[in-house]
Amino acid sequence: MRNILYPINSRLVDTFFFGCYLPRMESVPCEAVVIGAMEYREADKIISLFTLEHGKVRGLARGAKKSVRRFGGALELFARLRLRLILREGLATLQEAEAITIYPRIRSELPAIALAGYACELVDLLMPEALPNRRLFRLLTSYLEQLDQAAADPADRRFFEMNLLNILGYCPQLKECRRCGAILAGEGGQLLRGVPEGLLCTRCGPGGRPVSAAATDLLVKCLQVGRFGAVRFSPIELAEAGALLDEAIAPHLHRPLRSLAFLAQVGLQNN
Repeated sequence: MRNILYPINSRLVDTFFFGCYLPRMESVPCEAVVIGAMEYREADKIISLFTLEHGKVRGLARGAKKSVRRFGGALELFARLRLRLILREGLATLQEAEAITIYPRIRSELPAIALAGYACELVDLLMPEALPNRRLFRLLTSYLEQLDQAAADPADRRFFEMNLLNILGYCPQLKECRRCGAILAGEGGQLLRGVPEGLLCTRCGPGGRPVSAAATDLLVKCLQVGRFGAVRFSPIELAEAGALLDEAIAPHLHRPLRSLAFLAQVGLQNN
């Protein structure tokens, strides 16, 4: 049988985008938070987005430094956007963007700026590209709204981290010894460097940093209450919870968090 050749309409040829076929050159609408940005060439930017519909996407915004009509200054870190993207493997193309909110109150306070930038960088480093996660999108936007509406509170940072780890399946074990399975009950546990998956009992973790039952109870409560501002730590409990969460997060990062330096400058690194 003779082969019959048909002319190809390039707009109808599919592009394979991380497991999904999408019509080439067809833009799609989505909602996103800007989680990273870098300048590229003279007038362009490469923007890292955490989208509701497509997960993390890196896109090229051509003329972003000059085109007020297309982007209107919306491509700032932690801004929440409506935008149109042309999705493709590698860099997507940003066609236009409109700010839903730039969280203006966050931008007026250095501690809030530092915490918002930290949350966005954490999502950027922990999430693979093109993997939608609506729960995590809601968590991130809820945290940004909290920072925009209330004073920056280190307890909310730890609330965010605990729920982030839980959503991604990295939640540390708090009520049983990670090694022998003994119930920790009211005595708390021992935090040992190099054991990020959870606490140890005093027998399995001699010389570790003590983490009280009160601190672990509050971390469990962070997963139960479902809203920022509802869990309050004493300074000692906050320090214990922070050390535990820092240890749980570190193994999943492929590079150090740059935002920690800014947190240190505003006095929040160890809170």
